[in-house]
Amino acid sequence: MVSKTRKILLTAAASAALILGGGLAQAQPAATLAAATAGDAEAVSLASPHYGTWGFDMSGMDRSVRPGDDFFKFANGKWAERTEIPADRTRYGNFDKLRALSDDRQHAILEDAAAGKLDDPDAAKIAAGYKAYMDEALAETLDAKPIAPELAQIRKVRTKDDFTALMGKANVSGFATIVPVYVTIDFKAPTRYAVGATQGGLGLPDRDYYLQPSFAEKKAKYQAYVAQILTMIGWDKPAEHAKAIVDFETRLAEVSWSRVDRRDRDKTYNPMSPAELNAAMPGFDWNRYLAGTELPKVDRIVVTTNTALPKFAAVYRDTPLDTLKAWQAFHLADGAAPLLSKRFVDANFEFRAKDLAGQPEQKARWKRAVEFMDNSIGESVGRVYVARYFPPESKAKMDALVGDIRTALKARIEKLDWMGPETKAKALEKLSKFTVKIGYPDKWRDYSALTFKADDLYGNAMRSTAYEWRRDVSRLNEPVDKSEWGMTPQTVNAYYNPPNNEIVFPAAILQPPFFDPDADPAINYGGIGGVIGHEISHGFDDQGRKSDGDGVLRDWWTAEDAAKFKTQADRLGAQYSAFEPLPGAHVQGALTMGENIGDMGGLSLGLDAYHASLKGAPAPVIDGLTGDQRVFLGWAQVWREKIRDEQLRQRLSTDPHSPAIYRVNGTIRNIPGWYEAFGVQPGDKLYVAPDQRVKIW
Repeated sequence: MVSKTRKILLTAAASAALILGGGLAQAQPAATLAAATAGDAEAVSLASPHYGTWGFDMSGMDRSVRPGDDFFKFANGKWAERTEIPADRTRYGNFDKLRALSDDRQHAILEDAAAGKLDDPDAAKIAAGYKAYMDEALAETLDAKPIAPELAQIRKVRTKDDFTALMGKANVSGFATIVPVYVTIDFKAPTRYAVGATQGGLGLPDRDYYLQPSFAEKKAKYQAYVAQILTMIGWDKPAEHAKAIVDFETRLAEVSWSRVDRRDRDKTYNPMSPAELNAAMPGFDWNRYLAGTELPKVDRIVVTTNTALPKFAAVYRDTPLDTLKAWQAFHLADGAAPLLSKRFVDANFEFRAKDLAGQPEQKARWKRAVEFMDNSIGESVGRVYVARYFPPESKAKMDALVGDIRTALKARIEKLDWMGPETKAKALEKLSKFTVKIGYPDKWRDYSALTFKADDLYGNAMRSTAYEWRRDVSRLNEPVDKSEWGMTPQTVNAYYNPPNNEIVFPAAILQPPFFDPDADPAINYGGIGGVIGHEISHGFDDQGRKSDGDGVLRDWWTAEDAAKFKTQADRLGAQYSAFEPLPGAHVQGALTMGENIGDMGGLSLGLDAYHASLKGAPAPVIDGLTGDQRVFLGWAQVWREKIRDEQLRQRLSTDPHSPAIYRVNGTIRNIPGWYEAFGVQPGDKLYVAPDQRVKIW
């Protein structure tokens, strides 16, 4: 519930993630985090992991599997056999292994802050925020009292217009809204900010959960959970209101845009004035709504789901006020539940994590505290993280690798046989204008306007929410801050941001198995090289290609080249839509299109860059594996993952990334070099005939 503004800004900017001021603090970490603070049976290592003797864990391979039948299992099968998903997780793999390491490192930082041992300008704030989260006894004593004032505000509402105004406060409070507004970079004028608006209001992960028979059981459990929460806060007629709430959200789901449509950057750029919105949404007073947002007078709002909002207004108009008030009370309590007493924490976990995602056990409180602090004052924690765990030489070596991948893409664009010279010249111009951010921001976030108190966890969350929103609002009439990051340095992820035409690699991902300065270069080109190529390729995927080198959303393609691109993209989508990881549940090729293009381009570029790095010399053979084979194994090792069925089912509905197995098997089958490296032939299960392989970049 914290830092909603930062998260929605990235979403609104159509950033494509891989899965997401002051001096530096003390320089060297302790080697371990003591058991007493970790809450574990033994000390926790804070050192980066290592894989084998040259960067690859050969013990994880299953050599009984033919590479051409299941390359994911060939590379990772033995690892999967011996690996159990931890009880407090819904999946586990190399991303998650690094996330756990990042959590342990942040935990050490938070413990040092609480003990008064942290040398950082925001040390006191970090200590107060962490202490507040860890004070479980106080949370137990307070129970639901922290949200009592907001519940009282809901109960006082007497008219729909008053309720509309209350929803307008969503960005500075715990209230929910059916039409979230946010501040984002203007797609068509990326040197300035714009106010955006989109559809909202649903409590389940996606509209499919309300509409598809396969999710009927989850929907029924959701209704029971709504009734449970309403009972816990003393709301009248909880069962009756729970049914009315789910019926209300179902009607919203019926008129909501799909995630596929919401990916389309052309469809989702619809500037409207408040007067036009009032005319389009009778019964929803935008003047009252905007007054509650604390925005200055705005004459232009970029609406994403423009055809849905009039239908939202009709649903809103026809829904009784008592139902809306109960809906608001539920969402307030549901959002606050992880920050309240154990009965709320447990109820929220049982439905949100256990029922929806299959997670058997709740995470330890300190792990939840780490997540809270990362979301609320993450750059201050990140400043310490970088000083302790990110060697300067890693940044320099990453710069060189990015240069190699850019050179590889330049060569590929120049040689494309399907793209005409006019589009090709503009693609090369765009590539030349990429901005690269590595490790951490040049300018750290200023949290001086944020107050944290050691005895006010819920208040800290609300102040963080309001801080993020007011910070964005204050910049509305200023030039876009191109130095800003959308992820903290301790995040294990990377992203491409179209309006800034930038690729961003936080410090926490720049370690094994992605990046290891001591590893065989082929592993690095298959690992972090593939990741770099993935993010660069996002600038040229089905949505990223729609903005130019300056980040402007405009059509710079010839009609002929755009048609050729679409033909190949549609073929790729059809390939992925045929994958069925669970009975009756397929990958959505249209939803995962951008990430699949990114994977295919990324691995191809990693392989090209590795070849270029050899400078004509033959690649060494290591443990019987050629250089090209090691590049593909480096990619496959990155995507080692096991996932619980319920989480997988949820991600198939909501996640623009394909499941890990297809990020390997679905990607390599379109790359000619993989066939050559492993001798893949017709008859092998992953074999695709040359004329059916997809080639884009």
